[in-house]
Amino acid sequence: QVRLVESGGGLMQPGGSLRLSCTASGSAFSLYAMDWYRQAPGQQRELVAAIRRGGNTDYADSVKGRFTISRDNAKNTVYLQMDSLKPEDTAVYYCHTGWRRVDYWGQGTQVTVSS
Repeated sequence: QVRLVESGGGLMQPGGSLRLSCTASGSAFSLYAMDWYRQAPGQQRELVAAIRRGGNTDYADSVKGRFTISRDNAKNTVYLQMDSLKPEDTAVYYCHTGWRRVDYWGQGTQVTVSS
C-alpha cells in the first residue's frame, strides 16, 4: 500500500508560478516512477509530467519549457514546479505511481489560473 498526499495548489494569476508537492508513504520511494496528471472540468485526465527512478523526465507538449518535475528521495517527495501559468492550466492535479501492478493516486489539489 502506497499513500500519496499532495499539497501546494491554489489560485494564481496568469504568468505566475506554483509548486506542487506529493509525499509518499513507505520505504521504497526511490524505486517508484512518479507522475503528475491533471483533470480539467469536462475533460479526461491527462499526463502532465513523469520522472523515472533514475531521474529521467518526460513532459506533455503543452507544458514543456514551463513545468519542471523533480524528486527528493530523502524526503519521499516529488515536486511539480509550474511557471508561466496559463488559464488552460486550471485543473485538479493528481500525483500517481504504479507499484507492483497497482495504481496509486493522491487526493488531488486544485490549481486555478485566473486574473
